[in-house]
Amino acid sequence: MRRALFAAVAGLLAAATLHGPAPAEEVRISVGSFNMNNLPFPLTRSLGFYEAEGLDVTTENFSSGGSKVLQALVAGSTDIAVGFYDHTIQMQAQNKDVVAVVLLARNSGLVLAAGKEATFDPAKPETIKGAKIGITAPGSSSDFFVRYYLDHHGLSAGDVSIIGVGSGASAVAALERGTVDLLVNYDPAATLIEARGAGRIVIDSRTDAGAETVYGGIYPTSALYTTRQFLEQHPETVQKVVNATVRTLRWMAAHSPEEIYDKVPSDYVVGDRASYVAAIAHARTLFSPDGRFDPATLETPLRVLRQFNEAVQAAPIDLSKTYTNAFVDKALAQYTQ
Repeated sequence: MRRALFAAVAGLLAAATLHGPAPAEEVRISVGSFNMNNLPFPLTRSLGFYEAEGLDVTTENFSSGGSKVLQALVAGSTDIAVGFYDHTIQMQAQNKDVVAVVLLARNSGLVLAAGKEATFDPAKPETIKGAKIGITAPGSSSDFFVRYYLDHHGLSAGDVSIIGVGSGASAVAALERGTVDLLVNYDPAATLIEARGAGRIVIDSRTDAGAETVYGGIYPTSALYTTRQFLEQHPETVQKVVNATVRTLRWMAAHSPEEIYDKVPSDYVVGDRASYVAAIAHARTLFSPDGRFDPATLETPLRVLRQFNEAVQAAPIDLSKTYTNAFVDKALAQYTQ
């Protein structure tokens, strides 16, 4: 019997040696832009946390903005999207079930910058009339920012020209060249604008106080979301992605801006080291410490969208269906055991 047992064990070992380790599980994740709110996503790859979960992540970057990523998700050409939480509300209004599974950025991070020749004075909202305003892309959260601001002050999109200019260096260049008079964008663009003397920040929602002024509350933004169909068909894959992401958020909270910079992939960096480190420092309060969604803050993007988005205005939105903390809670449980 012992010989038979040894033979069986030897056979298993030989099979394992022959076939090698199990192949990594493939998953497609797309990101809308290289803005600072999305920074935990490329860090997760560079830190090796996807690999540690047994994942082979294929990444596609739609530098034109999160709305393109959303289209890819709904079309089935990507599995998980890195975009803004408010897109899940939009999709529910269109009878599409999209669920956010982990929060990256707990606040907006958007700024409104004015070029050198701009005459807009935020103390006089009507002075924005006639301005060419740069956003990342139509249908993006920077677009929502502009439309909410206009509507909130009794103005309309027809009073200005809204132009998609992308994010990062291309957005800053648009402001420098005068292609746009005003620019709504995120860090690192916001920090680069000031570092290069390309303009000035006139409205800043990177801080909690700024978000309160602009939106009337904290505005959760960057998240990983997927379709409910993918979530229900591949819960283990989603859990692995969330595990890796939560690990990254905890790592970021424990490291300095300089240490974080050293792990940022080179193709994600905009500007020089000093500017990018400064941008990370500005964004520290944006990043979620644990990836959980706070139901109370989700009311803010809903309220903002309902002010100007007709589809959201007409739809009975159930916020509880736009997100889940189940995967994050399971990921966090490993740190409390």
